[in-house]
Amino acid sequence: MKLTYLKGLLSHLITAWGLRCLCPIPGALAQQPNILFIMSDDHAYQAISAYGHQLNHTPQIDRLANEGAIFTRACVSNAICAPSRAAMLTGKHSFVNGKVDNVQPFNWDQNNFPKRLQKVGYQTALIGKIHLDGLPQGFDYSMVLPGQGHYYNPDFLINGEKKRVEGHCTELITKYTLKWLQEKRDPNKPFCLLYHQKAPPPQLAKPPPNT
Repeated sequence: MKLTYLKGLLSHLITAWGLRCLCPIPGALAQQPNILFIMSDDHAYQAISAYGHQLNHTPQIDRLANEGAIFTRACVSNAICAPSRAAMLTGKHSFVNGKVDNVQPFNWDQNNFPKRLQKVGYQTALIGKIHLDGLPQGFDYSMVLPGQGHYYNPDFLINGEKKRVEGHCTELITKYTLKWLQEKRDPNKPFCLLYHQKAPPPQLAKPPPNT
């Protein structure tokens, strides 16, 4: 996988957010915001116009950046696909969480931020690509691509059970993310939903007509 600064930025953001929200702050309001974590694959910062580049026009991402925070001095210590995801989940360097490459297994028994959120009352879900073998832990619901997954008619592991679904992975991941929000989330709990796309930009992996 290409060096992807965006993943590093998101990892730093989640780690900082977790430290802030999971530690008591005197006088702070007891608020638990809903969290939608969007991760795109093979997406360098140069492809986001909020960073001042003109390669792509990304108005919705730019709006989020303007209304929130944007990181301009961040890097990722391990930019390989699976290790970067393991670092994002655990908040640990690769040599600490044990996931140093795309081949070695990942230990889901260790702590991660969705597990911490579950302990404070969150409903958690993961849909899309995670590229870490084994049953995801820390999620009330998971629908993930096994390994790298396929672009067309992919298999999914739905809470550990394999099911093949017809269609293109981008449309399917989006469809089932919306389905979870509309049908499966508990309105009485705050939620943390990890929405992780697999496919690179459409011009690089455009599905054939009528798929």
